[in-house]
Amino acid sequence: MGGMAAVGAMAYGAFQKYNSAQSSATQTVHAPVQPALQPALQPAPSGSSFMPAENDMAGRDQLELTLVRAMIAAARSDGTLDAKESQAIFQRIQTLELPQQGKDLLLEEMGRPVDMDAIVNAANTPEVAAEIYVASLLAIDVDTVEEQSYLGMLAARLKRPRELVTQLHEQVENQVE
Repeated sequence: MGGMAAVGAMAYGAFQKYNSAQSSATQTVHAPVQPALQPALQPAPSGSSFMPAENDMAGRDQLELTLVRAMIAAARSDGTLDAKESQAIFQRIQTLELPQQGKDLLLEEMGRPVDMDAIVNAANTPEVAAEIYVASLLAIDVDTVEEQSYLGMLAARLKRPRELVTQLHEQVENQVE
């Protein structure tokens, strides 16, 4: 699965679990919770908010750019962009179907201050907000207080419920292992 498709699939899987848990909680209050087996990662439906349709190249390009910008911001959240983070982002930029000028602009963005407002404003649906969070989470090893704070602030600014954020973390952890 390609980068954007994988991010979409992880966000989609977490959304499915979150929505299932929400509907189960309202249906049965006292039923025992059984641990669920981790299903294989399912691709997000094409044409959904998670994955723009094949013929919507503008939508796909915009989502891809947003996700790369989110990765850059997350990687810079602790004040440094280490070699591993830089390499992952550089590889992601090289796979984009953009003219070289567009790729160069993204590379330049790696050296600019983080624009949290632009990232948050790009989340035009709850699904895209979840994908932004997943892309941010994939860009870093959450091993500093600054990175934890950044993710907390991002989740709050994206208005993602705590339970969904937990599902997003679990989904990423299960796929990255």
